[in-house]
Amino acid sequence: MTAPATRPRARRAGRTLAARVRLASGRTPRVLTGQPVLGTLLVALSVLVAAGIAAIPDWVPPATMLLVLLGAVVVLRRVAMATLAVAIGVEIAVIGLPGWTPELTPGTIVVLGVATVASLLFVRSRERLGLQGAPSQLMLVDLRDRIAEHGRIPELPEGWRVESLVRSAYGEGFSGDFVVAARGADGPLLEIVLVDVSGKGQRAGVRSLLLSGAFGGLLGAMPPASFLPAANAYLLDQHWDEGFATAVHLAVELRTGEYWVTYAGHPPALHLHRSTGRLEVVRGTGGPVLGVVAAPSFAARHGALEHGDTLLLYTDGLVESPKRDLELGIDRLMGTVEQLITTGRGGAADLLAALDTGEGDDRGLVLVQRT
Repeated sequence: MTAPATRPRARRAGRTLAARVRLASGRTPRVLTGQPVLGTLLVALSVLVAAGIAAIPDWVPPATMLLVLLGAVVVLRRVAMATLAVAIGVEIAVIGLPGWTPELTPGTIVVLGVATVASLLFVRSRERLGLQGAPSQLMLVDLRDRIAEHGRIPELPEGWRVESLVRSAYGEGFSGDFVVAARGADGPLLEIVLVDVSGKGQRAGVRSLLLSGAFGGLLGAMPPASFLPAANAYLLDQHWDEGFATAVHLAVELRTGEYWVTYAGHPPALHLHRSTGRLEVVRGTGGPVLGVVAAPSFAARHGALEHGDTLLLYTDGLVESPKRDLELGIDRLMGTVEQLITTGRGGAADLLAALDTGEGDDRGLVLVQRT
């Protein structure tokens, strides 16, 4: 299937995801409907605090104004927050005049001013993302959970075991790596995709959310050979600056153990043969990263998992660093696999901990085992 033919299906998947996001947003408690009222109350409170700082500084220290700002950041939107910021600025200027209070030192004025500006910028940034007030955090949690749900491994027949693990850079709430899995109508074919979106942190996490929903709609809805071209077409339609992704797509026939693995600029999988103890690097002809070439070609590498075998998919965060090239990283990963997986001393979490790759990049790992 060529890329242009798959774009309508990809667009439908994107619209489905957008509807889910709107639904998640609609479930957010609507407690911030009275912005003018809340803004007026907080401005009045800031006036009272300013009066208290000037009149009774022993009981109302200047730091009290920070509590007003903290409450405003939680409940106000941009316009109301800007009004409050102007009011606080005027109040600081007035009570900072000589003779009002000895407690309001130049350093205190600077701290209050910086806190006010920082609060305004934070609310502005949050609103640019379409997030409003404290309940927006609940929506972010919901969307993050949706990424995890897309990667949930479906129920497998006896004799199969799959572990997936994703760790974000520096412990961020969102990761640029994600997993999508599907088993259409509990059929004999299991499909797993491990994706590494360019960048890291929240920006990559937002892209991961969009792509995981779209890829989840595509996976299992078309022949395995058509998935990566469709995913590439969808990514091109987003017109992101430097918005590319690497991916590895695995299809496993659960009755026979046959598998097909296809790469889009992604590191090669590892196949541990239990009978011989040999660890094979499953290299394919590969294809370009997703979101760059209009009509790429992807060729699958065929193999078979015997009883006791393990297939390992991973992202470059496990094997690549500024001080180590990819091949040396793969060699190090293979040595760790032989120590833990071959001997049966650990699983995905143990493997990730033993590699100790640091927090500088997102890391994704999938173990497919035929017991």
